[in-house]
Amino acid sequence: MGTKRHKPEDVVAKLRQADVLIAQGPSVADVIRTLGVTEVTYDRWREEFGGLKTDQVRRMKDLKVENQRLRKAIANLTPDKLILQEAAKGLEGQRRQNV
Repeated sequence: MGTKRHKPEDVVAKLRQADVLIAQGPSVADVIRTLGVTEVTYDRWREEFGGLKTDQVRRMKDLKVENQRLRKAIANLTPDKLILQEAAKGLEGQRRQNV
């Protein structure tokens, strides 16, 4: 059986739906069954998206993408920086010898 990926916006909507259903009286286990997810998934969603609104989730998602892009940029630039630092040390050493 394959796993289904839920979009963060869908997760927030399901958590709100769960809150409404729980307020009406059924047990949490019944509500989780109604949502069609496992208890572990529900708990993980609560922990990650508990008090967020849909627009906050979108912003968080955008920030994660931007963070990932910046990490890749840093990873690509780090070797270049190290090479330039080594070259600068070599040039500085040559200058001292010439003086």
